[in-house]
Amino acid sequence: MIVASCPIPLTRYPTVQLAHGGGGSLTRKLIEEMFLAVLDNPLLRTLQDGVVLPETSNQQLAMTTDSYVVHPLFFPGGDIGKMAVCGTVNDLAMCGAEPQYLTLGLILEEGLPIDDLWKVICSVGATAKACGVQIVAGDTKVVDKGHGDGVYINTTGVGAVRHLMDPAVAMKPGDVILLCGDVGRHGVAILAEREGLEFQTTIESDCAPLNGLVGALLDAGITPRSMRDLTRGGLATALVELASDCEVELRASAIPVEAEVGSACELLGLDPLYVANEGRMIAVVAKAQAEAALEVMKKANPDAGMIGVVKEAARGSVTLLSDFGTARRLDLLSGEQLPRIC
Repeated sequence: MIVASCPIPLTRYPTVQLAHGGGGSLTRKLIEEMFLAVLDNPLLRTLQDGVVLPETSNQQLAMTTDSYVVHPLFFPGGDIGKMAVCGTVNDLAMCGAEPQYLTLGLILEEGLPIDDLWKVICSVGATAKACGVQIVAGDTKVVDKGHGDGVYINTTGVGAVRHLMDPAVAMKPGDVILLCGDVGRHGVAILAEREGLEFQTTIESDCAPLNGLVGALLDAGITPRSMRDLTRGGLATALVELASDCEVELRASAIPVEAEVGSACELLGLDPLYVANEGRMIAVVAKAQAEAALEVMKKANPDAGMIGVVKEAARGSVTLLSDFGTARRLDLLSGEQLPRIC
């Protein structure tokens, strides 16, 4: 006897089905009952593939796009949804822009628990609200079981530029390097959760938006020469990329690393200066503005500090000075310490 079954599920399912990405009634239900329920606003409500943003007169816009494939999806201090919003908001903030609008592209794996997807979308909604941005367009695709990893997210962000920096002049001799907090926590938190490593205390990711801090700096009249969020490659990589024709001299003792993070890195053979962060940034500022900028940063995080200075040099370099008088040159890694951390 042949038993016929409908290829399109007609009732509620506890896991994501291929039909959720097929453009039919199940796709519509997913959009209306999950995405719109959390992210609703007039621009998104049109449910078009593109959106016309409100007209702004004499305003320069910044745009960025990024994809997130972190494993596992949930980790101490965050999840892939929070990270996707924070990461895109932070990229705009590093351009000196005030983030305004985001798109949300989801690639879902067949069999993903609907409860997990709901948690991710709620996290996206809560983080977007906290950052003061709106999700104004999106797309959903579903791939066969075994051909994804639960959820991949792509986001594109648009923001209005408040402070225009010259990309050709990232730093000048005499400038000061400011860091907004401790480093290395995100990468270690991801690795510990992924591999089931247990430490004396739970190491939480630093995943957080930075647009508020950047806004506070600009409101205080600070005009950074350049800014970078310290994601893949960490603090060291960001500075090496910036120091194209100057020497950056760092003080090791001025760079905060939590004791648990430092111990974990030593145990695992990692360098915390190269470990990814998701809520940390550096700002390169003129010496005359350094104290005022540091005061703003310390209000957001007491661990913020001046970690180095920029010196004149024939070619770009980054040097780390220890308390013992030794010097170590920092360079780009030939590979990646931790894959799938963002």
